[in-house]
Amino acid sequence: MAKVVDAVKRILIGRALPSEGLQETLLPKRLALPIFASDPLSSVAYATQEILLVLTLGGLAYLHLATWAAVAVVGLMAVVVLSYRQVVHAYPSGGGSYEVVSTNLGPLAGLVVAASLLVDYVMTVAVSVASGVDNIISAIPSLNEYRTGLAVAFVALLATVNLRGMRESGRAFAAPTYLFIAGVLIMCATGVFRWIVGDAPVAESAAYGITPAPGDAHLAGLALLMLGLRAFSSGCTALTGVEAISNGVPAFRKPKSKNAATTMGAMGLTAIVMFSGITALALVSDVHITDDTCRLTGFNGNCETTPQRTVIAQLAAAIFGGVHSVGFFYIQAATALVLVLAANTAFNGFPLLASILAQHRYLPRQLHTRGDRLAFSNGIVALAVVAAALLWAFHASVTSLIHLYILGVFTSFTLSQAGMVRHWNRVLRTEDEPARRRRHHTARAINTVGAVVTGLVLVIVLLTKFTQGAYLAVIAAVVLWLMMRSIRRHYDNTAAELAVADPRDELVLPSRVHAVVLVSKIHKPTLRAVAYARASRPDILEALTVDVDRDEARELQTRWDAAGFEVPLKMLASPYREVTGPVVEYVRSIVRTSPRDVISVFIPEYVVGHWWENLLHNQSALWLKSRLLFVPGVMVISVPWQLSSYERRPHRPTGRAPGSVRRGEPSAADWAKKDRSERGPAAGRPQ
Repeated sequence: MAKVVDAVKRILIGRALPSEGLQETLLPKRLALPIFASDPLSSVAYATQEILLVLTLGGLAYLHLATWAAVAVVGLMAVVVLSYRQVVHAYPSGGGSYEVVSTNLGPLAGLVVAASLLVDYVMTVAVSVASGVDNIISAIPSLNEYRTGLAVAFVALLATVNLRGMRESGRAFAAPTYLFIAGVLIMCATGVFRWIVGDAPVAESAAYGITPAPGDAHLAGLALLMLGLRAFSSGCTALTGVEAISNGVPAFRKPKSKNAATTMGAMGLTAIVMFSGITALALVSDVHITDDTCRLTGFNGNCETTPQRTVIAQLAAAIFGGVHSVGFFYIQAATALVLVLAANTAFNGFPLLASILAQHRYLPRQLHTRGDRLAFSNGIVALAVVAAALLWAFHASVTSLIHLYILGVFTSFTLSQAGMVRHWNRVLRTEDEPARRRRHHTARAINTVGAVVTGLVLVIVLLTKFTQGAYLAVIAAVVLWLMMRSIRRHYDNTAAELAVADPRDELVLPSRVHAVVLVSKIHKPTLRAVAYARASRPDILEALTVDVDRDEARELQTRWDAAGFEVPLKMLASPYREVTGPVVEYVRSIVRTSPRDVISVFIPEYVVGHWWENLLHNQSALWLKSRLLFVPGVMVISVPWQLSSYERRPHRPTGRAPGSVRRGEPSAADWAKKDRSERGPAAGRPQ
């Protein structure tokens, strides 16, 4: 079974790489862009749609607000990208927002950022994959009933590819990202050209009317302002994943900071152009979209079962000549693929951040360990499991998942930029060179603007999305923050408890060693355990068995005495036929009687060749060990005996294991006849 599992593992993720191969995973800019920036680049595929979905709650009269919302999103994106370029240069070690905030605002604030980002990375996977599945369904509507299964399968595929290593995932994801960018830019250029020459594209939904949602018609004053702010906050999904490059600076080739900053600039410019183009064409072509298809008037199809095509699907059909055109299928295929693969940003950012947190003892140490392919495998698997569970729980619905989104992003944005302002203040106090001071003043100004703007957006997001489901993300982040503090407290307490002030004080020998060999019957594993116990030369040695069957116990005692063992056999009564309880209680009684003694319990165990054989053996030993490990002053020693099924395995040696008894060698009975002075006068004395 183990061989089959190992073979499947090698097929899926490849052969194991040595630690010396770690430098091979460093990325050039052309691969780093699709790996770290596929999330913000692909977010433009649904950011415009989220703006329109909110505005159409009041009907078609409020779609003109989309222009202002889009302009605000573009301005915000520019500010955030410029701000994070300063982070990349100032903190090239790869901690990103977490390192910036922890260093400048304190570890508790850093944990707030870490918890927010971890939650948001999970949401990135869920939303990106769900949106990708939406675009697949826009091209092939019959797949709608398999939505959840498709989403979970894509998460499993992404996890498998990422387990193969960063370079492998970069090669796999580079082409779809660049094909998506090229397709969207060509679509936008074609649509703008047609609009300029007087042949503006018309979306299939342009003729649809939209019935306002109950209570959202004829909005004015504060209600209208809140609608516009809510549309803006929904459009801010275009900024998700921007910070991933700052977290992944160590993965870039040298010069790391320069290459990372260049990649971030290219990502920001490309995302702004694509988002602006899609939004402009959506307004030009009169795209009408709603989260409830039954609110559409004139919709062809069953509104209960037939989903409306996405905004980018409607644009592709309008610009390239219908839903059967080559251009339509190209855009849909590229969009669906890049949205699914955009989750790769989280699959790289989440394990890296979790590794840093584990190194700082805020998460389990296992998350800091690299796997066979030099990737942080445990973090990848954890992210995949949680994201798949979310997709299953919310039926892979983008509308349901989007409300849990972006809150963590703007929490980290705001605290990170505030931390950078404090960083530049500290640097300026020690910098005397005029040119460098000017650069630092400029950087501080950029980060100050970033902190103020993203702080305002965070407030807007909280106001407009909290009751829509964002409270779940807040609860998750708070729980995660408390959990990380508890983990750190546990590690700190454990380290303090195990710390050694003077090694000489800890090397005090026990007064005596009391060895107990557990016996069920006289056979080879028992004899090996007795032999090993004698070889350790304890002060007291005794065999112990439990009387669960009177006839078997009497026969064992008779055979033990006849064998001539000097090791006394103690029989424990068990009127209720329990084995574990009497043994544990007897060992505890020794501890109570002689608290300065060390009790060594030797347990014979079988080593089997097949997994199912474990179900037939070693159950009593397993329970005994699990109980005895909690008794202070007790050492539990397993004495293995390899069964023939293990020896026959082709990759195992078939020779005799060390310490086994064979013809011509002294047996336990022979040892009993040796001069006791060689083993010490107390070797066989019962307590």
